Amino acid sequence: MSIWDSISVNNRFSELPRSFYTPVQPTPLSNVQWLAWNKKLALELGFPEFEQCSEELLSTLSGTSEPAPFFPLAMKYAGHQFGSYNPDLGDGRGLLLTQVVTKSGETFDLHLKGAGKTPYSRMGDGRAVIRSTVREYLCSEAMAGLKIPTTRALAMMSSDTPVYREKQEKGALLVRVSESHIRFGHFEHLFYTNQIAEHKLLADKVLEWHFPECLEDEKPYASMFNLIVDRTAEMVALWQANGFAHGVMNTDNMSILGQTFDYGPFAFLDEYDPRLICNHSDYQGRYAFNQQPRIGLWNLSALAHSLSPLIDKADLEAALEQYEPQMNGYFSQLMRRKLGLLSKQEGDGRLFESMFELMSQNRVDYPRFFRTLSNLDMVDSQEVIDLVLDREAAKMWLANYLQRCELEDNSPQERCESMREINPKYILRNYLAQLAIDKAEQGDTSDIEALMVVLADPCSEHPEYEYLAALPPEWGKGMEISCSS
Repeated sequence: MSIWDSISVNNRFSELPRSFYTPVQPTPLSNVQWLAWNKKLALELGFPEFEQCSEELLSTLSGTSEPAPFFPLAMKYAGHQFGSYNPDLGDGRGLLLTQVVTKSGETFDLHLKGAGKTPYSRMGDGRAVIRSTVREYLCSEAMAGLKIPTTRALAMMSSDTPVYREKQEKGALLVRVSESHIRFGHFEHLFYTNQIAEHKLLADKVLEWHFPECLEDEKPYASMFNLIVDRTAEMVALWQANGFAHGVMNTDNMSILGQTFDYGPFAFLDEYDPRLICNHSDYQGRYAFNQQPRIGLWNLSALAHSLSPLIDKADLEAALEQYEPQMNGYFSQLMRRKLGLLSKQEGDGRLFESMFELMSQNRVDYPRFFRTLSNLDMVDSQEVIDLVLDREAAKMWLANYLQRCELEDNSPQERCESMREINPKYILRNYLAQLAIDKAEQGDTSDIEALMVVLADPCSEHPEYEYLAALPPEWGKGMEISCSS
C-alpha cells in the first residue's frame, strides 16, 4: 500500500483551463538523498511517520517516480520585476505537484523547487543548488517561528547532478508548502493579455478557496482586495519590526495571501542599517530595507490596476489609501510589544524615532539590543548602554524609556517577561546560514538540525545552543547575496 493512499489530495488548480499552466514532468536528479525532513510540519499535514516510508517519500517527492495523486504542473504568470513589467514569467524551476488536504479540511500546495526545465525557464536550467535550498528551508521555518506569515518547507534533498552557477555545484530540491502559490503576477498576466473570462475565473476561485467570508458581501471582489491590502500591510510591518529584508519584492514574488514568498537574497539585520540592500543585483536600492513599506504599496497598486475590470476605481483607491495607516498601525503595535509598552501614550512616536536614530548612528546590533532590553529584570542597565558607542546618548535614551515604562501598570519583571516572548534571542543571521550550507555541501547536516531547533522557538534560551546567538564575525557582516543564492 502506498502512503499516498492514506493522504487526501485535491488537484484543484489542475482543473482550471490550460491557459493557467502547462503539465510538466519533473526531470529526476542523480542519486537523490535526504538533506532534511520537517517532521513536525509533516505530521500537521497528515503524513505518516518518516521512518515508515522514507524511501517512498524520497522517490515521489523528488520526482523520480510519480504517484497516482500527483498532477505536476508549471504555473503561468507575469509580474513587475524591479519596476518593469515582464510578461514572460512562470514557474521556471518549480512544479506544483499536488494539493494535500489535512484532517481539518485545510488545503496546502506541495511545490517542488529545482525540478528541471519548464516552458517558463527562459535561459535557466530549472535547477536549484544546495545553498539556495538550505537558505529557503531555514528562513521559511525561521519566519514561522517568529510568527510571520510565510510559506513553509517540508523537505530538502541533495544529489550528484552537477549544476553550474558561478561554479559547479550539486543539484538540490526543496518541497515548499503553501496555502496558495497564486501571486499578484497571476492577475497581471491575465489582465495584460486580455483574458477576461479567465481573469474573472481566477478571482472567483481565489474567493472560493481563500476568502469565502467575502462571498456574502455586496462587493465580494472589493472585499477580497481590502483583505489582501490589510494582510500585505501586516506582513510588511512584521518584516520591519523583525528586521527582515526580502531583497526581491517583485510582484511575481507577492502572495495574494500576504505570506512571505520566494526566499532568495534575504537578510535579517545585524547592525541596524535602515538602508541595507541585501541583493547585490539591486543596483538602485529599490528593495532596500527602508523601502519595503513603500514597495508594498507600489505592488498593491499594480495588483489594483490588474483588478480594475472587476472592482470600481473608487473602491480600489479607498483600499489603497488604507495601506499606510494599516501598516503604520501594525508596526506601532509591534514596537510597543517589543518595548513592553501596553498603552499608547503621547510621545511614543518620538521615543521610537530616537531609538532608531541611536541604533542607526551607532550601528547597534538590532536583535541584541531588543533582547538585552528584555533582560533588564536580570542584568544591569549598563549592558544596554555598552551596546552603543555613544554611551551618553544611550544613557539619555534609556532614561527616557524607563521613565515611559513607569506609566504602565505592569511591573518591571512582567514587562521583561512579555518582551522576552517577542524579542528573539536567535535569528537566522546570514553567516549562520552560510556555515550550515558549507557543512551541508559536505554531507553534514548538523548545523541545519541545530538551527531548526532554535529557529522554531527563537525566544527561548536553549542554553545548549548558546553559540548560535553570538554576534557575527567580521566576515559575516554585510554579506552579498545573489538571486541564485
